[in-house]
Amino acid sequence: MITKKLILSLFTFSLVFAQSGDEIAKKMESVRTPKDMKSNSTLILTNAKGKTQNKTIRSLSADDNKKQIIWFLAPARDKGVAFLKLENESGDDEMKLWLPAFKKIRRIKSSQKGDSFMGSDMSYEDMTSRNIDEYSYSLDGEDVLDGNKCWKLVSIPKPEAESTYSKIISWVDQNLYISHKEEFYNLNGNLFKVKTTIYDEIEKYHIPIEIYMENVIKNHNTRLKLENIEVDNDLKNDIFVEKNLKRKPM
Repeated sequence: MITKKLILSLFTFSLVFAQSGDEIAKKMESVRTPKDMKSNSTLILTNAKGKTQNKTIRSLSADDNKKQIIWFLAPARDKGVAFLKLENESGDDEMKLWLPAFKKIRRIKSSQKGDSFMGSDMSYEDMTSRNIDEYSYSLDGEDVLDGNKCWKLVSIPKPEAESTYSKIISWVDQNLYISHKEEFYNLNGNLFKVKTTIYDEIEKYHIPIEIYMENVIKNHNTRLKLENIEVDNDLKNDIFVEKNLKRKPM
């Protein structure tokens, strides 16, 4: 005998599985995020020999991280370096790096988006959001990751994305529509980097508190740990301007 509970379970399963890659991508984009965020973070870089180096940073961001300013506090050789990012829907993203040792601002060109960000395994492209319209999406089944039921969402960059990746596979939480893991494939189609993210619930937002990025080709990895997180601070737009790169962290 087929029970009502079984029918409901089958109906729910069919609804879940019926979602397309495009629908899942749109739901990910609509996830509620803070208006802005402040944090202190530690970047831990580990090379193939297991040698590590730590970098301490202060970050302010707004508009779903489309505006961001980062100041490097340590080590001494990086102290004073600062990074500004302004993402533009209608054109190239604006990224600038203040290098106090040379007393100059380096503008990051779109052709440099694959370059490493401050020696880490995160590129300048990894520091920016993905424009949902610049990718095509499909599903590659389901998986369970650390107890979380996930869709495996395949994102293929369109030519206008000018991406340094040929494909990205994301493990998307079926309840929260956040990504727990991502695999990045280079332009030759080989697995290049693997990213995992740990979240915490802060003021009803699911905020990344630890991001681990491994370059599987170079056997090098970077761990970003976020602390002292503050959300919805009513940050003003005039914080995210070039002159603040040369000022003390806020």
